[in-house]
Amino acid sequence: MVTTMGELAIRQISALPPEILEFEAEAVTEGFRFLTRLVADWKDGSNRFDQPGECLFGAFRNGQLIAIGGLSYDPHAGSDIGRLRRVYVARASRGQNVGKALVQQLLEYAAQRFRVVRLSTDTSEGAAFYLRCGFLQIQDDFATHMKSLVDAT
Repeated sequence: MVTTMGELAIRQISALPPEILEFEAEAVTEGFRFLTRLVADWKDGSNRFDQPGECLFGAFRNGQLIAIGGLSYDPHAGSDIGRLRRVYVARASRGQNVGKALVQQLLEYAAQRFRVVRLSTDTSEGAAFYLRCGFLQIQDDFATHMKSLVDAT
């Protein structure tokens, strides 16, 4: 699955791009450790987003990785509930709808298997971003936001 918007291409990836280490270093300077976990889990094989219904997408501009995000089963919920994980947009690409396009692609993929997608964020910027993407804020020990992927008819 590839979505192209001008010079932006969002595609499913099955290997971490070489620039992931630069991405990780940038995230660490902002106080985020989740890309460190992504790299470590990938290296030891504990999470490669390769189980049924899971995926890892990258957003690329002119062939350069500018955003990444994954979808997995939510280990704290039912089998029909997915979880967005490791969503990160490079600082230089923020405010350009890259993150929103990436999340939309992840949600389209999720809709094939899950009825709800949940996530957890610990920043006010992240919370505001996910509200703009159509998520609802929730009170839960393991998630801060959720989005239903089925019509409530």
